[in-house]
Amino acid sequence: MQTEQMVPHPLVLVPACQKPVGSLTCYTVGQKYVDAVRLAGCVPLVVPGATPAELDALLAIADGILLTGSPSNVHPSHFGEEVHDPSLPLDPERDAWTLPIVRRAVAMGLPLLGICRGFQEVNVALGGSLHQAVHEQPGLNDHRSDETLPLDEEYGFAHTAKLVPGGFLAQTLQGLPDSIVNPQGEFQINSLHGQGVNRLAALLKVEARAPDGVVEAVSIADPVHPEAFSLCLQWHPEWKAADNPVSMRILEAFGKACRAWHAGKQTS
Repeated sequence: MQTEQMVPHPLVLVPACQKPVGSLTCYTVGQKYVDAVRLAGCVPLVVPGATPAELDALLAIADGILLTGSPSNVHPSHFGEEVHDPSLPLDPERDAWTLPIVRRAVAMGLPLLGICRGFQEVNVALGGSLHQAVHEQPGLNDHRSDETLPLDEEYGFAHTAKLVPGGFLAQTLQGLPDSIVNPQGEFQINSLHGQGVNRLAALLKVEARAPDGVVEAVSIADPVHPEAFSLCLQWHPEWKAADNPVSMRILEAFGKACRAWHAGKQTS
């Protein structure tokens, strides 16, 4: 009788951002994103800026990618625009490897979860564009947070998101109590972003919108594998995720997809 061997946890790539610390340039990532990967039952691997030659090596070991939020924005040159507000931070080194790896991951069907900046990276990487200042667009609300507030208030619920019926996210959240997702498909989310989707990439489909119409969630419209997980969220589900049933459903589904990918590599 053979002893059942433990299958290693799947490995999820988590991009770091460049940030000055004193006179040094350092790579940083928020702990909440690392914690979210672990809540999904996966092992986080924080990745600094990668060269083109390193992408193959990273994709060979990855069972999923979680693209984090960040204070920085995607450089607008990637969607054919000039910088609208030079006071806002950019991170061209992160752009240089996350945009190409998104395209490669989507082509492979690798599990992908994008959050805030990561949501915007996916849209830009696949040919979409962004509003650089959502609050300046006619008919759209100000989705930025008040950074002077305590974190619990800054990351608190700001408005609802409404699911697209029959979509991937709607299926993922199916069965949650009406007190969490009401019969109209609405649930509460936080809001901490200044930019947002302008032109949606052709490969993406909308999964949820804010009351003013701002896109809050997207997925790959025609994934390589029908069961593939690809979900990008404009809000921050990682904030106190263990206490949020919507966040946990999303992370559990992401973790399940990463485990399936990992198992597939072991048997191929």
